[in-house]
Amino acid sequence: MECKKKKILIADDSALMRRILCDIISADNRFVVQDMAANGEEAVKLLQENTYDAVVLDVIMPKIDGIGVLEKIAQLGIKTSVVVFSTTTTEGAETTIRALELGAFDFMHKPNAILEAKTDRFMEQFISILECATNRTQELREQAEDTRMRMTAAKTKSRKIVAIASSTGGPKALQAVIPFLSEQIDAPVLIVQHMPPGFTASLAQRLNELSPLHVQEATDGMEIQKGNVYLAQGGKHMEVISRAGKHYLALKDGPTREGVRPCANFMYESLGASDYDSVICVVLTGMGQDGTQGIQNLSRQKPIHVIAQEKSTCAVYGMPRSIVASGMVDQIEPLDNIATAINLNTGVQ
Repeated sequence: MECKKKKILIADDSALMRRILCDIISADNRFVVQDMAANGEEAVKLLQENTYDAVVLDVIMPKIDGIGVLEKIAQLGIKTSVVVFSTTTTEGAETTIRALELGAFDFMHKPNAILEAKTDRFMEQFISILECATNRTQELREQAEDTRMRMTAAKTKSRKIVAIASSTGGPKALQAVIPFLSEQIDAPVLIVQHMPPGFTASLAQRLNELSPLHVQEATDGMEIQKGNVYLAQGGKHMEVISRAGKHYLALKDGPTREGVRPCANFMYESLGASDYDSVICVVLTGMGQDGTQGIQNLSRQKPIHVIAQEKSTCAVYGMPRSIVASGMVDQIEPLDNIATAINLNTGVQ
């Protein structure tokens, strides 16, 4: 039985380079060049209209550059693996780092001459990376389909919870999110904001004054109820425990993780054993990578929907950047749109 060829999109403003890459790819019977784009705008249009198993993407292109294309892929939630390909892309270069942060699968340095492109070494390396990229795309699609099926099943039960992670710039960001959550929200909301002891009570009080929902600092053993917002205590990890069909908060000391306490990773991972049918994970502004590992671990146990704050609206684009780079994000939204995204994903129209 003949294997179905993997579909490749080549996006490069050089007609000669498109031809060379097309010849190399076409020589391998596992792949087919489905489409070619001469600029980033064409590439985005093709990505919206078609499905590709991998994209070979030039960085420097007219209209929309390669970095812009990667940003669009992340915003649109397109499940494909991108191999960045450019003369400026060498290991350690700023463009390479930015591309990988935005979810690029791998990178290659564009050959300086035609003869270099036709060497066995270059062609073998290129095809090897392309094979790994298409395999990764298949994994991403299988994960997305599994999540979609579990989310469909979860909708009939409609038992959801919102879990928010934030750090540097978070108190201000939370004031642009929590007060705008609908009082009709059919889910509880948990927040891990990196703060030392003694500060979270006043933050919870301020958010409560501004919000239609009841916002409170979490206490150990507190029952979690819909329409309530629970802010982790400064200096305490916050986890969710299930007992007799109900959910409660557990506050723990323990060592720091990711250098912080409370740590959002613990919150996310504890939800894996809960009775909630799905989790809306929200990652706001903050330094470091807290939240990413926890969300990845949670995704193996529960249907999740991940919303990340858009870079230009972050005080520090660390935590959102980390979760975006993981490939787990379903939506990237500016701060002012986060509350609306949460409302919609919890069933509030």
